[in-house]
Amino acid sequence: MSVNVESRVVDRGDDGFVDAAWQLKEQIRQEDGVLRQRRGFFRDAYRRSRVYVYVDRTTNTLVGFAAVRSDGYVLFLAVDPEYRGHGFGKRLIARVSEDFGSVTCHARTTNDDAIGFYEHLGFDVRRRIDNYYEDGGDAFYLSLGDDSIRAKLSKLLGS
Repeated sequence: MSVNVESRVVDRGDDGFVDAAWQLKEQIRQEDGVLRQRRGFFRDAYRRSRVYVYVDRTTNTLVGFAAVRSDGYVLFLAVDPEYRGHGFGKRLIARVSEDFGSVTCHARTTNDDAIGFYEHLGFDVRRRIDNYYEDGGDAFYLSLGDDSIRAKLSKLLGS
């Protein structure tokens, strides 16, 4: 990891990085056609979550974030396209897994990149949910169990 990038945790109710996270999410939505949420829904979910972030200290740029419910469910995970391929997504999931016994999420059935990412980390598709998203899109519910999460992520991260 770059020496200029630092990890932080934003506690529930703290608006730190909410605007930067929204802007990053919107950038990804425009470029990739995913992460389609209304601003009010996003802000409310962000405020109710523990948010793990990576910030580039030299530019004060949000590199990536994961907004996580108290049960380990990942509401949002995003990494700035300029920082992808450097392990920040894996590190975010690894950090979440340190605090929760299991990690779960939903991904659009059409979001091959996200599904591939999660499966690479060891997530399993548990079920398909038709019409899950507000726009009628279908989702997969994915889960990374607590029995082997640390071993899988440790191996992936070379720890």
